[in-house]
Amino acid sequence: MGFFEKIKEGLGKTRKNMTVSVNGIIAAFTGENEEFFEMLEETLILADVGVKTSENTTGKLRELVKERGLRGGEEIKSALIEILTETLTGKERDLCLSTKPAVLLLTGVNGVGKTSTAGKLAAMFKDEGKTVMLCAGDTFRAAAAEQLAVWAQRSGAMMVRHEEGSDPASVIFDGIMSAKAKGVDIIIADTAGRLHNKKNLMDELNKITRVITRELPDADREVLLVLDATTGQNGLIQAQQFAESAGITGIVLTKLDGTAKGGIVFAVADELGIPVKFIGVGEKTEDLIRFEPAVFAEALLS
Repeated sequence: MGFFEKIKEGLGKTRKNMTVSVNGIIAAFTGENEEFFEMLEETLILADVGVKTSENTTGKLRELVKERGLRGGEEIKSALIEILTETLTGKERDLCLSTKPAVLLLTGVNGVGKTSTAGKLAAMFKDEGKTVMLCAGDTFRAAAAEQLAVWAQRSGAMMVRHEEGSDPASVIFDGIMSAKAKGVDIIIADTAGRLHNKKNLMDELNKITRVITRELPDADREVLLVLDATTGQNGLIQAQQFAESAGITGIVLTKLDGTAKGGIVFAVADELGIPVKFIGVGEKTEDLIRFEPAVFAEALLS
């Protein structure tokens, strides 16, 4: 299956929810009229694109209709894809992990798929010829380290873990020491994800960050927030709260194949200015995909 087809298939529920409605509205376009734009804006909001982003999108489309004299449905669709693509671009999506070692820290609330994302990223980097150290920093969830160990075995990555209930920062510290000694390319650290409104979770993340800064002051670092696309606008709220205290450099949006709320991608990028760097469209390793705005927008409305 090609890259475009894979994303198109993974977005099946969102496409059914959003694309059929949008295409129906566009097909009925007979010239500039306010009812058309109101219906389009409502459809985008229902797909969890977000109120602000939906308003911005329809506002830009109004301008293009006037500037370019757009009339036909295909012209309108092309313009909408162009606008949605622009919403997702202009932000650095490539991972900056060129130092040896470099650190990739995964954060987010419980249940969003952090641990499996860590494993999939490890497999991805191993396929690129990199050596990887996985750190089981979620010491509060009994199954987290076991799950990560399975991924380490699958990918051939090294792994550091402590007993359940241990200090997460100490796990990261030991992982850094081991990575230095073994000349590892990339350290991937999983973290706990208790409720995002709990101060102790943010304190733990800050402690981990201090350890990384102290032990690897010159290392490249990515802090990826993992969001569950099925939560829709709740995911946006989580992103806002983590962004305020965790120094987020990018978003991993998981479970897009299981939701009709894939429009949240646009809300996250537009309202927070944080780039979406990966999307998850299934359980397999290869179902974690580097995010490409133009391909995503085209697949969504094709």
